Amino acid sequence: MKSHILTITLNPTVDFSTTAPEIVAGPKLRCSEPQIDPGGGGINVARAVKLLGGQATALVAIGGATGAHLLQLLALEGVPTVAFQGPGETRQSVSVIDQTSGEQFRFVMPGPVWQDHDVPRALASVDQATGEDTLVVLSGSQPPGVAKDFPSILADHVAGRGARLIVDTSGPALFHLAEKPHDALYVLRMDGEEGEELAGRPLPTREDTAGFARDLVRQGVARIVIVARGADGSVLVDKDGAWHAVSPPGPVISKVGAGDSFVGAFTFALAGDEPVDECLRWGVAAASAAVSTEATRLCDPDTTARNRDECLVTRL
Repeated sequence: MKSHILTITLNPTVDFSTTAPEIVAGPKLRCSEPQIDPGGGGINVARAVKLLGGQATALVAIGGATGAHLLQLLALEGVPTVAFQGPGETRQSVSVIDQTSGEQFRFVMPGPVWQDHDVPRALASVDQATGEDTLVVLSGSQPPGVAKDFPSILADHVAGRGARLIVDTSGPALFHLAEKPHDALYVLRMDGEEGEELAGRPLPTREDTAGFARDLVRQGVARIVIVARGADGSVLVDKDGAWHAVSPPGPVISKVGAGDSFVGAFTFALAGDEPVDECLRWGVAAASAAVSTEATRLCDPDTTARNRDECLVTRL
């Protein structure tokens, strides 16, 4: 790896995942022993990088006893952390698989509300942890109270230190980035549904997705735009062209962590100066590996390597 990776998680969580014989209203649901993992977009990206043989530092806002538990879990996994005090108590999330139907139910808490004075503290921590040519990854939901222009503000801080910013976001923050293009944004990734919402129209084909992403690149929203297409892989566009990558069909056990595994593998490859189409191959292979694992587990490195060998990358 030639570039340092720093991930940012403003709204982390401790993830509990379990199973129940059947999920119905009324009676007590007797669950299996839970799998407990550190969670949140940036944290999962750092964990995925670690699984693939790299190293990323996770910058995390923490609070209360749950925040302390989160740091313990990250330490056990060997993920370097930079923690700063966030407001309130770090949130928890729960996912439960109904063993009868195979369906997964995900209960995601909002997290503590941020005040105006909390954001400068976060930015100061980013400034201290960011060096020249650092790949800074902002991934996951923004906490309640954080303004939609936070990714743009962060982009200014990152650019001033010679670093590159990768953003995987949704909702108002995504719309703000599209409405007010920012020269400092290096990579913008979104899911297919988010892409269609932003485009204001369906994107049924790979070419439709590429056309939409190409428009965002031309408008200066980001130098590289990636749009996921679910089981149909992902599309990447930069100034030099457009590519589509897809892994062979495989079992889908849990979709938790697929997007974060994509971003982790993509960033890992980018840190190694791989060309963008190979970075895309890495990302799609890791996302496919993640959905074949149980609960909140991320991309298995051996499965990712096999998927990467079989992943089909096509220039559009």
